[in-house]
Amino acid sequence: MPLIATDYIPPFLFKNRHFNTIYSSLFRRIKPIQFKRKRIETKDDDFLDIDFIENGSKKIVILCHGLEGSSNSKYIQATAKLLSINDYSVAAMNYRFCSGEINRQLITYHSGKTDDLHAVINYVIPNYDAVYLVGFSLGGNLILKYNGDGLFPLSSKIKASVAISVPVDLKGSSISLQRNENTLYNWRFLRTLSKKMYLKHRQFPKELDIKPLKMIKNLTDFDEYFTSKINGFKNAQDYYFKASSKQFLPNISKPTLLINAMDDPFLSQSCFPVNESKNNLNFHLMIPKYGGHVGFISKGDFYWSENQILKFIDRY
Repeated sequence: MPLIATDYIPPFLFKNRHFNTIYSSLFRRIKPIQFKRKRIETKDDDFLDIDFIENGSKKIVILCHGLEGSSNSKYIQATAKLLSINDYSVAAMNYRFCSGEINRQLITYHSGKTDDLHAVINYVIPNYDAVYLVGFSLGGNLILKYNGDGLFPLSSKIKASVAISVPVDLKGSSISLQRNENTLYNWRFLRTLSKKMYLKHRQFPKELDIKPLKMIKNLTDFDEYFTSKINGFKNAQDYYFKASSKQFLPNISKPTLLINAMDDPFLSQSCFPVNESKNNLNFHLMIPKYGGHVGFISKGDFYWSENQILKFIDRY
């Protein structure tokens, strides 16, 4: 599918990619949604906490948050609200150790952990006629990989997917994140991830060595010593290679939209899969000039990207 033209022109201040990226998490006001939480038990004796909006609709959207996000993330809350008032039920995932409670197993979550997404899909499918997948950043990589990697059969009830601000090439993105301009983002992620590793060490003192935390300077280091090791990968590069969704985009067989802004500070040039979109009629790609990372701020109650999500899934 050729590139889809975009009409996103942000207010002047938000043409700065860092302002567009940071503004929502610091200043956006959203009335908290009254989710109904349900706990799903996993095959490996762990659990996933899923927050639902059940409004009687037979259509449901599964929302997948980004790195160190949760159902409390403002982009999840806003998207859930927009979808629910437009006749969609919502299931907002909280990955392992992201719901406010430490998970039982040593493994937590990562960009390619599609088995947990599959568990949630199987949980909701019996009660709905149509299922849609929407992911942001890490969550976007998760749903793109799920759609194309062939590890699990795709239910005929899955109608369409939308992914926002996705590092489809994890190695390329990891290099981009090491730029000096991204120091603040690295610090914020490492602060919460490191706290989780200390708690995991208390839970599994023999299995998890936290000495490397003293040497970690960026997310690549963290993935080298922790994400990869506790999730069964050899090292960070092995993790990036196996978990990146870009290699699976040609296999996507359901209508899927990816929106990546040209000015996203998290993304490398390899995260703009133009050729893949041209060679797969099911894979739609939008590359706005502006937007930052999960930004796309615009006037009104809902941001431009959130309206694009609704517009795309409404077609299916």
